[in-house]
Amino acid sequence: MTKRLSVRLRATIVATVTVALALGVTAAVLAATLRSSLEQSAGEEAERRLAAAVQNIAVVTDGGRVTITHDTLPPSQADPDVRIMPSQDPSWSEGYATATGEVPTAGGTITVQSRASLQPVRDALDALRPLLLAGVPVLLLLVAGMTWTLLGRTLAPVSAIRAKFASITANDLHERVPVPETRDEVARLARTMNATLDRLERAVERHKRFVADAAHELRSPLATLRTRLELGAREAPALAKEALTDVERIQRLAADLLLLARLDAGEPPACDEVDLGQVATEEAVRRGDDRVRICLDIAGDVVVRGSRTHLARMIGNLLDNAVRHAESTVTVRVSPPARVEVIDDGPGIPPEHRESVFDRFTRLDEARARDAGGSGLGLAIARDIARTHGGTLVVAGERGSCLRADLRPYREAEAGRR
Repeated sequence: MTKRLSVRLRATIVATVTVALALGVTAAVLAATLRSSLEQSAGEEAERRLAAAVQNIAVVTDGGRVTITHDTLPPSQADPDVRIMPSQDPSWSEGYATATGEVPTAGGTITVQSRASLQPVRDALDALRPLLLAGVPVLLLLVAGMTWTLLGRTLAPVSAIRAKFASITANDLHERVPVPETRDEVARLARTMNATLDRLERAVERHKRFVADAAHELRSPLATLRTRLELGAREAPALAKEALTDVERIQRLAADLLLLARLDAGEPPACDEVDLGQVATEEAVRRGDDRVRICLDIAGDVVVRGSRTHLARMIGNLLDNAVRHAESTVTVRVSPPARVEVIDDGPGIPPEHRESVFDRFTRLDEARARDAGGSGLGLAIARDIARTHGGTLVVAGERGSCLRADLRPYREAEAGRR
């Protein structure tokens, strides 16, 4: 449970509980020490009174009855806190500290007792108790408030670093997290993160240059090879046809890799108004053949904001996958707010493979036997394009024969831009 609490709250709780325990122990020790000290003072006062009484009293006999009084005072003004024992009166010492001494006389030794009231002890403890009951909670609130405030100020740079780091994408790797002016661990963390961003930015730039150079180097020889094969088709048409097929597959693979690299780099797509129904219709017309019939179920005015080229590529890849696996019919459905479904009447995708089919260079065993030219990148590219346009791409339907893309509608995209 405590793991779900923030560092600031956990530290505040720990500090407050620690101070509460320390104050509780301190209050108990203080009360015990005060009681002991005051009781000791009362005992010393009783001893002082006893010593003064023993030194200054005179023994007077009156018909065999012995009384004590100060030698300078009449018997009626004797000290009420000094008496001769063993007169039995237990209530005389209740609430008092007592002291006992002996006085020798001609008739024998008599015992004298003195007392000092413990009421000041009770009064002091009664005065201390409400102070502790009121002062300790106030002090705890003060400690909690100060800890919360100080930790908030201490962790404020961490929150700023986290927010800035979360906003950095592949398109703005040049940005850096703020470095506080302090020389503590937070400042070192910020400098370390900025150093990591420096290395990441350099790595991404090298990756982009490599992709661009590789695409250029692949396109030139492939174009030359294709031209030579087309020129040589007159002398060896069968061989040239097979070679041209291989070249086309390599060209498609190179184009797929280049598109994936651009998607991975986070290049933002164009922001055009795209009619999904029109794009789906055009892609379906391009892929129609005698073996598989493509049926259209297109709703009007389904518009999204994004790259027409990329969205056409997404729908085209979904259609290519469906056509390869369909028995006879593929259905393309476009519905509001921005949904595209491509359904085939083939064997479908097993439940255990409904996520792995979107992995790169992944083709199911059944698909490998029927695949005439798939590279295993089509669905991966389609899902990346859907995510780039704020949507999702999943396998739907009980048989797993439906690929469903839900994109961000035009109005939501416009609201997001504002």
